[in-house]
Amino acid sequence: MNAMTEPLLFKQLIAGQQRELVSFATHPSRYQHWTLTVEGEVARLKLDINEDGGIKPGYKLKLNSYDLGVDIELHDAINRIRFEHPAVKVLVFESGKEKIWCSGANIYMLGLSGHGWKVNFCKFTNETRNGLEDSSRHDGLKSIAAVTGACAGGGYELALACDRIIMVDDRSSTVSLPEVPLLGVLPGTGGLTRITDKRKVRRDLADIFCTTSEGVRADRAKDWKLIDGCARPQQFGALLATEIEALRARSTRAAGLNLNENGIELTALRATIDDAGYHYSVVDVGVDRDKRIATLTVQAPAVPVESTPDAIKAAGASWYPLRLQRELDDAILNLRSNEPEIGTWVIRTQGDAVLVMQMDEVLDQLKEHWLVKETLGALRRTLARLDVTSRSLLALVDAGSCFSGTFYELALACDRIYMLELPDSSDAAPALQLSAANFGWFPAVNGLSRLQTRFCEDMSTITQLEKLGDSRLLADQALALGLVTLTPDDIDWDDEIRIMLEERASLSPDAMTGLEASLRFPGKETMETRIFGRLSAWQNWIFIRPNAVGEEGALKLFGTGKKAKFDWKRV
Repeated sequence: MNAMTEPLLFKQLIAGQQRELVSFATHPSRYQHWTLTVEGEVARLKLDINEDGGIKPGYKLKLNSYDLGVDIELHDAINRIRFEHPAVKVLVFESGKEKIWCSGANIYMLGLSGHGWKVNFCKFTNETRNGLEDSSRHDGLKSIAAVTGACAGGGYELALACDRIIMVDDRSSTVSLPEVPLLGVLPGTGGLTRITDKRKVRRDLADIFCTTSEGVRADRAKDWKLIDGCARPQQFGALLATEIEALRARSTRAAGLNLNENGIELTALRATIDDAGYHYSVVDVGVDRDKRIATLTVQAPAVPVESTPDAIKAAGASWYPLRLQRELDDAILNLRSNEPEIGTWVIRTQGDAVLVMQMDEVLDQLKEHWLVKETLGALRRTLARLDVTSRSLLALVDAGSCFSGTFYELALACDRIYMLELPDSSDAAPALQLSAANFGWFPAVNGLSRLQTRFCEDMSTITQLEKLGDSRLLADQALALGLVTLTPDDIDWDDEIRIMLEERASLSPDAMTGLEASLRFPGKETMETRIFGRLSAWQNWIFIRPNAVGEEGALKLFGTGKKAKFDWKRV
């Protein structure tokens, strides 16, 4: 596939059947809904949605409402600001339509979509908004929503993901989360959680706000903390300029960078899709549809990665750590959206662990260089995407594996880690190695490193592991340290892995989704873990209830003039 030419939704013959697949690769030359402009340290993303540009047929994207295609463009645009425009410190979201900022997810699209499409849509949208907050928190890319018109549902949730929200006080512009009164569902991209956890809106005021369909105007919205500032139309431009300058002064992004320095081009990913799976240059996904198992194999660098700023920039999007991240991210998204029946993902690595550790040394030494920092951020967000994926994740550490440093984070994201035990004298005996990458580079959505999560924040254990340095740990040592789950020997390995995978694939997918979501984030919660936990529970339940999607449900009847008929029993 080529992001310059391929549509976001396309048909392909897979295993003898014509299937409809989603592509998450695009390019600004193909945007139908967003316009990206950059002036020095300020980027502007203007939303002017093409009504006839829905990713699927059957609905019009009226009133600046969005679907998955709009969010794929948004995801791409933010990544291009990160890598192609390193001098940008502030991102401004604006509307290209009068009186409408964004009315949120397209309701007719939701009404026509199957349950899995709706949930995957909400999850991807969530991750894009979480990524905006992640870039602000870790990398200094600040954002502001300049609201000029009705800002409803998912539109307001995009604003909520920004560092600041300002609104024109023209007596008609409003913010609202109308999903409960209008549709019988909930704000699906974290709206309820963000207004309480992030904006600290009082519970009783939030209750009124989320059960009132007409929304709240500027003066009350500011009083209730739903926005940060407002101004009459004549003064709104000056307010926006003041807010941009304040955010620019707070930003630490690309400190000391020459404003004239160019970024790197995010060239199109090359992926081959066939009956056997999804194939990239350093990531390969083999799909066994009969057994409902996908095997993701990540190849270590073939040669030492470039280690000077000039060489890294010259390598651009082909620089191994960035290429790895982009391919792994695309593979995860492809599997989640296009292979819903593949419930078990096996993660493997191959190659020279020495070169993986050398990569980590380069990342550590140059972590303040803008391109390395953005690459680390992209890896952090991709690993977090694994954490919240509703699939069984199983790591196999066998002969030829290189689960070292950053690569071991892939194993730590898994529900179980199996490691082959061979005699210590065997040259083929696999080993694990830790690096600085495992002690805080890539916090999960709970704000903890995966080692902290694994050991339930037992800091004495973490300290013990830090003292190991980069020692090669064979199976018996890794098991004793709690770094793997089980260590079958070469006699039992094949049978034990086969039986384990068969058992896993035989279990209820619904039960597995609930089990994994409950076990992956022990201990304290964050706004992000609450968002994803509630998404799994609420949306998986509410989106299949007759009150929402039944023939007389609120979501199905929206726009028909008919009133929904509810089953009034509380469950």
